[in-house]
Amino acid sequence: MTEKKIKNIFMQGAIPSSFIGESIEKHSSNKLIGGHSIFLGQVRSDNIEEKKVVAISYTAHEEMALQKMTAIREDIFAKYSLTCMHVYHSLGNVNAGEICLFVFTSSAHRKPAIDACSECVERIKAELPIWGKEIFDDNEYQWKVNA
Repeated sequence: MTEKKIKNIFMQGAIPSSFIGESIEKHSSNKLIGGHSIFLGQVRSDNIEEKKVVAISYTAHEEMALQKMTAIREDIFAKYSLTCMHVYHSLGNVNAGEICLFVFTSSAHRKPAIDACSECVERIKAELPIWGKEIFDDNEYQWKVNA
């Protein structure tokens, strides 16, 4: 029985645009890829009860989240004909306007890449033990509830 390789998806703070660009650039050498799909989750500056969200502080049960993400990855690879899939999620404070989730799927054709990316994002939001504390402009906070 082979042991599953658990990939770390977590990054401290916001995900830099330079990291996203470099990740895309690395795939240009694979000439069998015909389509990529990318989802970028960005912290919104929502107004809630006359307060403005200025950041979200993300926490997670990391070990459980990484095990669950490994299972999600395996399910998605079994369902779609992917070349690769990369997932990164922020921990700690991420300011409004900054990127907190980066999902990147690649395939020989666009449809599997798009479908896999979409399913991956939905499952991350529904299944991973990751929590966000919305920080308001008056330094008060509330725990975020995903819609």
